[in-house]
Amino acid sequence: MKKIAVLAGDGIGPEVMQEAVKILDAVQKKFGVEFQYTYADVGGCAIDNHGKALPEETLAACAASDSVLFGSVGGPKWENLPPEQQPERGALLPLRKHFGLYCNLRPAKIYPSLAAASPLKPEIVGGGFDILCVRELTGGIYFGRPKGRDGSGPDEKAFDTMVYTRREIARISKMAFEAARLRSSKVTSIDKANVLTTMVLWREVVVEVARAYPDVQLDHMYVDNATMQLVKDSHQFDVMLCGNMFGDIISDESAMLTGSMGLLPSASLNENRFGLFEPAGGSAPDIAGKGIANPIAQVLSAAMMLKYSFELPDAATAIDAAVSAVLDAGTKTGDIATVDEASVTTSQMGDAIADRILKS
Repeated sequence: MKKIAVLAGDGIGPEVMQEAVKILDAVQKKFGVEFQYTYADVGGCAIDNHGKALPEETLAACAASDSVLFGSVGGPKWENLPPEQQPERGALLPLRKHFGLYCNLRPAKIYPSLAAASPLKPEIVGGGFDILCVRELTGGIYFGRPKGRDGSGPDEKAFDTMVYTRREIARISKMAFEAARLRSSKVTSIDKANVLTTMVLWREVVVEVARAYPDVQLDHMYVDNATMQLVKDSHQFDVMLCGNMFGDIISDESAMLTGSMGLLPSASLNENRFGLFEPAGGSAPDIAGKGIANPIAQVLSAAMMLKYSFELPDAATAIDAAVSAVLDAGTKTGDIATVDEASVTTSQMGDAIADRILKS
C-alpha cells in the first residue's frame, strides 16, 4: 500500500484534484495496487483554517506519506499578507526545504492533436515536441546569502547572492543524465559561463559528470540563446539542465509553448525519490468553482508520482496513454478547444480518462 498526502489547496485545486484521485482509483482497480489518501489543508485555505500556509499537522501528514500530491495555492484574498506569509512562499518553499526536494522535473509536451493550440507557427511546431526541464530547486540565487537591502536615498541598494556547491551541481546533473537515458539521450546544460563565475563552476562540474554517461550527448547553451532557440527550434531539445533561476524561466517558457498550462505536470524529488507532484499552472481563482478547469496537469502529476516515487511505470504509462487517446478523440476542456469545437467539464474530462484506463 502506498500512502499519499493529498493537498488540494486553493482556487481550482480541489476541482482538479478530485479528478486526479478519480484516475488513481481507476489505477487501483486496473493494476491491483492500493493507495491510502490523507487529505490536509495547505495554502490560503490553511491560513483561513489554521493561521498559517503550512500547518504542523499538514507537514506531519506529508512526512507520514510516501509522496505528496499537491494542488495549487494562492489567490487575491491573501495577496496583502507579508510575502513570507503568503500561500506560495509560506507553503511550497518550506516543503521543498523540509524534504530536501532539490530536483524539479518539468515536462513540456505538445500532443499532435493539440499542435494548433501552440502560439508557435505550424511549421515550427511540426508534429509536436517533448522537452524535459530538469531544474535545481534548492540552491542558487533564490537561497544564497547574503541577501537584503542596505542604505537609503539614491544610493540604497538591494542584493542577492548566487551560490552553488560542487555537490549541488553534480547531483542535479546526474538526475538530468539519468532522465536523458530514458528519453533521447541528449542533455543541453543551460548556463551563463561567459559572465558568471558560479556558472563557470557549473559547466566544469557538468562536464565531469558527463564522463560517466558516454551514451548521452552533452551540449552547452547560454541562457539568453536558449530562450531564443526554444521559440526558433524547440525540436532540438530533449533534456534541459538548469540552475534554479534559469530553470524557473526556461520551464515556464517551454510550458507556454505547448498552448496551455493546464496540460503540464511537474515533480520535485529528493535523493530518496520522495516527491511532491503538482501541476505547473496556478490556482486560477477567476475560474474556480465553474467546473471548466483542465484537470490534465493534475492527472499527469499523479502519473509522474507513480513513475518516479512508486516505481509503477506501467500504471504511469497507462495514464499517459489514456490522456493521449482522449485528446485524440476530440475530448477537450475549454482552454484547449478551438472556437468551433465543443468543450467538456472538468469532471467529464476526468471520467473520460478514467474510462480509457479501465477499458485498456
